[in-house]
Amino acid sequence: MLLTDVLARNARLYGDEICLVGVNPELKEKREVTWREYELMETDPHNCSRREMTWRQFDEGANRFANLLLSRGLGKGDKVAILLMNCLEWLPIYFGVLRAGAIAVPLNYRYTAEEIEYCLKLSDAKALVFGPEFVGRVEQVLDHLPNFDPRFFVGSDCPTFAESYRELVSDCLASPPKVPLSAEDDAAIYFSSGTTGFPKAILHHHASLISAAITEQAHHGQGREDNFLCIAPLYHTGGKMHWFGSLLSGSKGVLLRGTRPQWILRTVAEEKVTIVWLLVPWVQDILQAIDQGEIRLEDYDLSSWRLMHVGAQPVPPSLIRRWLQVFPHHQYDTDYGLTESVGPGCVHLGVENVHKVGAIGKAGYGWQTKIVDDSGAEVKPGEVGELAVKGPGVMKGYYKDPEATAAVLKDGWLLTGDMAYEDEDGFIHLVDRKKDVIISGGENIYPVQVEDFLHRHPDIKDVAVIGLPDRRLGEIAAAIIQVKRGHSLTEEQVNEFCLALPRYKRPRKIIFDTVPRNATGKIDKPALRRKYHTEDLVRLQTET
Repeated sequence: MLLTDVLARNARLYGDEICLVGVNPELKEKREVTWREYELMETDPHNCSRREMTWRQFDEGANRFANLLLSRGLGKGDKVAILLMNCLEWLPIYFGVLRAGAIAVPLNYRYTAEEIEYCLKLSDAKALVFGPEFVGRVEQVLDHLPNFDPRFFVGSDCPTFAESYRELVSDCLASPPKVPLSAEDDAAIYFSSGTTGFPKAILHHHASLISAAITEQAHHGQGREDNFLCIAPLYHTGGKMHWFGSLLSGSKGVLLRGTRPQWILRTVAEEKVTIVWLLVPWVQDILQAIDQGEIRLEDYDLSSWRLMHVGAQPVPPSLIRRWLQVFPHHQYDTDYGLTESVGPGCVHLGVENVHKVGAIGKAGYGWQTKIVDDSGAEVKPGEVGELAVKGPGVMKGYYKDPEATAAVLKDGWLLTGDMAYEDEDGFIHLVDRKKDVIISGGENIYPVQVEDFLHRHPDIKDVAVIGLPDRRLGEIAAAIIQVKRGHSLTEEQVNEFCLALPRYKRPRKIIFDTVPRNATGKIDKPALRRKYHTEDLVRLQTET
């Protein structure tokens, strides 16, 4: 069974049930508008604070878009790029691409015009679906892609260089197209998060996508009564692959546009959400808002909320311990994954292992793991090496980059680039990205370990540790610290706190600044290196 088959099954069994709710709290604060969608989306989605969609409407919307693509000569193997903010149209468009036999190419909504052009060219995309937020950037791109067509616009006030998605799909058949699909057919190209430069194009087949749904439901037991809150961007594998578990169980999902703590808690209360996947910055913001009295938990009925899980980046154990103090009735879980392994779940902690907070877990459902040295040999328990994973969601490869593919795929095993070790109970602990390891005076310093330590300080909201050039030691560890709002902290206080660390692990430089994170919650260390490496290199040259 493929994902597209699961959607058809849900439409057949649960056609009149609500499957997706779109919530835009920013508009709700401007005016109270509730609009229920029964047929096609004839109201501008950007003017509605809450919208609903049934399984039948979802299925028919996917069919209509698939038939539109086929009518334009797009089909098996053609790439269709999607550049949209989270909205109710997003998933029907994605499934429509799959049903046409084409390959979906989701794009990061934070991309600049240059990055959009790069990804369109790299993926060989022939068509683009985009929203009103991207008109200016898309118009710049078209100057360099004059023959790029068709271009479908989702929203009102369609620009002259595009066609109205809603007007076109209203004239298309709602019946499924007769396009044969197999598990081994190419399905989607996702882009790496791009924190090391321009992103890589990662190709997955249909088997990868359905495997993500199966793994997710096996981990979190979604049933028909569940309601999943999706806050993460749908262009990324993380949030969407977690929602795949809801698709498999035929349960409801809520797409929340916005990450303010009050919006998250209000949406959980009003929509009776049961499962929430959060990124580390959102967890930090919610706890800080509670600690500072900006949120009173008694104002929200959160009794439906059964599970909170976190992923996409290393999770400070102290942060989760604090969460469980505030929300003692929540189950907690963490999932580890990467875009090359079709998102979250290749390593999984498990709600029954909350005593192991700090570990990322063991091999996920249907997956295998091992930790290897530079020669590919497995290391002993307790020794640090590179984490490798093997399972049904491993990518086919980097699109049009066989050299990069060969560097990370070895006999079916995917080298993740993450350094890790296995403890005495078989649980895997991340220590850092291989490329982020700091070598200072011949000693390996793993920034995540130092970051986890600093996160314990009550005045620190966020922290990033990077290596900076040093004439004597080669590199030194520098800690960029973001202090909690309303708190104060000095360099001397941080240094005193760090006396509990081994001497070689202590940061040699303390910098107070905002810690930048990308849309998936990962610390943007390249941006910090660009900013502070330059300053230190200038200093070294001046001293010389």
